[in-house]
Amino acid sequence: MGRLQHHHRSRSASSLARSSETTATELDARSLGSTAAASVAAAEAVECPFGGVDGLSRTELREAAYEVFFMSCRAAGGRGGGLNYYPATAGGDSGGDGSPTIGAGPRGGTGMNVVSSRVKRALGLKARRASQPTTVRSSMSVSSAPGSPGRMRTVRDQAPGSPGKPRRPMTSAEIMRQQMRVTDQSDARLRKTLMRTLVGQVGKKAETIILPLELLRQLKLADFTDSAEHHQWQRRQLKLLEEGLILHPSLPLDRLNAPVLRFREIMQAADARAIDTGKASDTMRALCDAVLALAWRSAPGTGPPGEACHWADGYPLNVLLYVSLLQAIFDLKEATVVLDEVDELLELMTRTWATLAIDKTLHNVCFAWVLFQQYVATGQIELDLAGAALTMLTDVATDAKQENHDTVYARVLSSVLGAIRDWSQKQLLDYHERFGKGMAGTGIAAMENALSLALTTNRIIAESVPGMGTTSPADSEHDGGSIGSFAGDRVDYYVRCSMRSAFTKVLENELGQGNSMVINRDDEPSEILARLAKDAEQLALSEQDNFSPVLKRWHPFPGAAAVVTLHSCYGAVLKQYLAKATCLTNELVHVLHAAGRLEKALVQMMVEDVADSDDGGKSVVREVVPYDVEALLLRFLRTWIEEKLRIAKECLLRAKDTESWIPKSKVEPYARSAVELMKLAKATIDEFFGIPVTARDGMVQDLADGLDAIFQEYISFLASCGTKQSYLPSLPPLTRCNQDSKIIRLWRRAASPCRATGTSPRGGVYPGQNASISGGNNPRPSTSRGTQRLYIRLNTLHYLLSHIHALDKSLSFFSHGRCGSPTSSAASRHLAHAQSTHFEHSRAAAQSAIIRVAEVAAYRLIFLDSHHSFYGGLYVGAVADARIRPALRTLKQNLSFLVTILVDRAQPVAVREVMKASFQAFLMVLLAGGSERSFTTEDHAIIEEDFRSLKRAFCTRGEGLVAEEVVEGEALAAEGVVALMGQTAEQLVDEFGIAAYETTGAVSDRQQLPMPPTTRRWSRTDPNTILRVLCHRDDEVASHFLKRTFQLPKRR
Repeated sequence: MGRLQHHHRSRSASSLARSSETTATELDARSLGSTAAASVAAAEAVECPFGGVDGLSRTELREAAYEVFFMSCRAAGGRGGGLNYYPATAGGDSGGDGSPTIGAGPRGGTGMNVVSSRVKRALGLKARRASQPTTVRSSMSVSSAPGSPGRMRTVRDQAPGSPGKPRRPMTSAEIMRQQMRVTDQSDARLRKTLMRTLVGQVGKKAETIILPLELLRQLKLADFTDSAEHHQWQRRQLKLLEEGLILHPSLPLDRLNAPVLRFREIMQAADARAIDTGKASDTMRALCDAVLALAWRSAPGTGPPGEACHWADGYPLNVLLYVSLLQAIFDLKEATVVLDEVDELLELMTRTWATLAIDKTLHNVCFAWVLFQQYVATGQIELDLAGAALTMLTDVATDAKQENHDTVYARVLSSVLGAIRDWSQKQLLDYHERFGKGMAGTGIAAMENALSLALTTNRIIAESVPGMGTTSPADSEHDGGSIGSFAGDRVDYYVRCSMRSAFTKVLENELGQGNSMVINRDDEPSEILARLAKDAEQLALSEQDNFSPVLKRWHPFPGAAAVVTLHSCYGAVLKQYLAKATCLTNELVHVLHAAGRLEKALVQMMVEDVADSDDGGKSVVREVVPYDVEALLLRFLRTWIEEKLRIAKECLLRAKDTESWIPKSKVEPYARSAVELMKLAKATIDEFFGIPVTARDGMVQDLADGLDAIFQEYISFLASCGTKQSYLPSLPPLTRCNQDSKIIRLWRRAASPCRATGTSPRGGVYPGQNASISGGNNPRPSTSRGTQRLYIRLNTLHYLLSHIHALDKSLSFFSHGRCGSPTSSAASRHLAHAQSTHFEHSRAAAQSAIIRVAEVAAYRLIFLDSHHSFYGGLYVGAVADARIRPALRTLKQNLSFLVTILVDRAQPVAVREVMKASFQAFLMVLLAGGSERSFTTEDHAIIEEDFRSLKRAFCTRGEGLVAEEVVEGEALAAEGVVALMGQTAEQLVDEFGIAAYETTGAVSDRQQLPMPPTTRRWSRTDPNTILRVLCHRDDEVASHFLKRTFQLPKRR
């Protein structure tokens, strides 16, 4: 244990400072320049996993780390080795130069000048090839420490064989100072501060010294070259305190408490100018109070404040400082070489553990990171560094399995392992590019190192870092099962990813474009695919010769995995090419032949690679999807069908948006969209059978089903025209007729020739007697535009039905007739039977839609277009004065117009539905005519005659479109109701009672009869029908019955 002697201020501090700073700058330049050109790109590829501190640069962190290191070693002087100082004698015969020796330990204070290092042997590192930098150089032998005799002492370099004493070996302190690039002046200031701090406090623990605060208290402006340097140094010390005490404290901190606020005020003042650190300074006293209050805190529940000091043990500051120390073990001249003095340097660094809250486990993680970082930063040219990092990771794996790790260790462990894993995997995911071009420092050995690093870190993470995960989403991209081992699965993932990347680059070279796997050039894509097949085969051969032998160490059949991936990649490009083709061509055949040759070569390589595996490579063999040419052609044909169906679907959607139901001409009285759709369907079928593919019969039904679905949807669109119920008038409430006196009725009949027009029950205008007679020769045209559009829909449905039949016949002929060339009558009958099998659903939907549209058109024509002359005018006021003749004239005119618009096939159904609607309207006049209509038994003959005239209109004017027996059949219900009109009120009451009892199945008094429900199915036996006849009967008996039985009110 040494002492400090000759304590006085150096008289040449400024000159020494300038000399020392120049020397340190030259050292930085030399140490960085030797490897800068080779390692810039590599250094940028790996980032510090611990984050950073915003206010301190790497240089400032390094200087702070040296200060902590020096303080820890100096304060440990009483515990087995400390700061030893050897003053130079006048003649220099002591062999010293005034530099200290740190921690000489059992070997005394002579420094460490070893030939072999235990640490390097354990890490597998070689001894330095050149002479070791263990002799003092003139540029680093300047001592401005307190205790120096006041002049610069230099040991002159002696040439070999020259007279004089040999050069003294460098002490550990000098080695560390040189490695940390600390200037003489900075070192002297540090020694001065520590000497003053430790005077009279022998044995004071280093972790109880708040070094930045002591430096601020002891060093003044006179200790620096100028005020700018002093201000910058002062800001660094304050920033270090801020990082350790406030921004990254080891204990939770409320940043709004009084010491924090006082400290920040001082920080703000120091940003503008240097603060006064004299003993009488209020600012300095406030700073000391704030720092001490923050540093001597205790965690809740661990004891009273003041038992432990925390100023540099918060993460990540502590780890960044410690890593800065560990980086000093590398030679400044040869960055890939670890100093032979590494054992003692690491031993001395352990003395900082108490201050920085570092332990053995945390040291192992940091040391592994430093070795790995240096390996990457030097361009991966020293493979032993990677081996050393792997050795340290073995210790890290052992440590990680222990329980009860603190939070900082868990964060450091996950950060370091994640960074190493990510970098290694980045190399391996593209190892064909990284290790396949003979780049300096790379190759098969570098690839092995990257694999070992990736697998080791992945395994540690999987076993000891819960929640971090090691499985990439891309791991399960292939269908093959697990290789059976952790390393095998990871290597399998790397092989597949790298092969995909290599194939992509080959493809891009063929295309002459950037990062894209989509063929978008029009110049001979078939030639590109053919050349790509040859390049893929060469890539597989290169993989088999160069990389597979290395990868077999972890994977049972890496070549097979690479071949399967390559096969899949080429298949993807081939699929894209086929998707863009429109028909089979010679170029397409050429590409398929090239694909077949490639597949044969790849399968052969795969079989050879899996021959020695335990299961014969079944897992990887199952992944191979063969390039079956016939299957590809069928797939191409299916894609073509889907595209044609998509075009037809677009045509359908366009029709829904734009169809106006206005025919192109009288010659083509149907919708234009139907013509377009049928032309498209016919062209599709013709092109389908023009494709030179023999195995297509199985897809005929697929095409037919697709077209059938589109036809059905279009037919549904045609039939979406409303319902007949929307045109039926609402039923008026049931009432009983007013019983006027005979004089009033005679007066009304006498006054009826003078009647003008009245109001219909629906609010419209109905013609009176004079209008009915005099205006009968010129009935109003009543077929509206909407009804005419419904007629176009009917024409379109018949047009579709005929063309669907023709398409069905074509499909049957091409799929069956051509094969057998049917000439016999038996074959013709078979063909006729087969041709009705493709579009059955469409034909059935069309037939149903024809009935529906014809029904809606008929009800619209009768109840809306002809309302004024039929339901709105027939029998209004008096039966004799408002007969059916005007309505018949309008009906005949509408039927003539219907026949001129509808095609022949559509006319019978349309006329039949008009007849049904007319009969329905006639019944509604009789049974639901409202308050403007009333009937007597005397009106029966007129009503019966009018109904016969209505029937004749369809038998004669229909021109044979409706058979007479059909008319009679549809008229049966109406004739029964007309017969009821001729019965007396008493007869109607009796029939109503019988029908009501039969319907309800009950026998009760007449007053107990329930109101029969309205079903609109008018018939002679329906109680509701009979009740409505009674409601319209202008008779006292009927009125009395309705009032007594159902309390129906009189009409108003």
